[in-house]
Amino acid sequence: MCTNFTPTRNNTWVKTHFGVDIPDAEYPIEAYPGYPAPIIVKSHQTGRIASGLAKFGLIPAWAKDDKISRHTYNARAETVHEKPSYRTAWRLRRLGIALLDNFYEPSYTSGKAERWVIKLASQQPLGIASLWDTWTDPQSGELITSFTMLTINADAHPVMKQFHKPEDEKRTPLVLATNQFDDWLNADPQKVASMLNWSSMPDLVSQSAHKSKNL
Repeated sequence: MCTNFTPTRNNTWVKTHFGVDIPDAEYPIEAYPGYPAPIIVKSHQTGRIASGLAKFGLIPAWAKDDKISRHTYNARAETVHEKPSYRTAWRLRRLGIALLDNFYEPSYTSGKAERWVIKLASQQPLGIASLWDTWTDPQSGELITSFTMLTINADAHPVMKQFHKPEDEKRTPLVLATNQFDDWLNADPQKVASMLNWSSMPDLVSQSAHKSKNL
């Protein structure tokens, strides 16, 4: 699970890996469901890669309002193809990459929830496998792009298995290695299925958010 994260502002890294710039618009230091954050998408028709701001929490085209984003910020990789909120975007292969510096998870090792920060051991930004969709606000007529992060089982992951309540299944957002970025954006259903595991995820490190400056 990932309920909030730090969107990256490292334009050099984004330009190096995707050939585009981070959107020239304001977005929050930390993102929560309903907040805008930068993502990367690729057109299946033209092959053009673009970056833009999208709301965290996927809003399907049929939604009456955007409140659904409070519940659709993470999509289970095992069931994303069949859930009503995601299945159309999945069928259309609207695959994107969310651009983060780090994300946060709760640790219960002390007996109560404590906020921990997770980032790459390399200290570089992360690309999270995501799914995006568009929705037209019936009140304003505005076309809004939104996204969800795909999550996978992490019961055996050396870092991510320590988070959430002891009785809960362990989950992690699917962190892509840099050499997987193009594969993900171009993936057909068979290729996507082969990528929905943490075997190729880059090394992660974690620490109490209260001590994150020393990470």
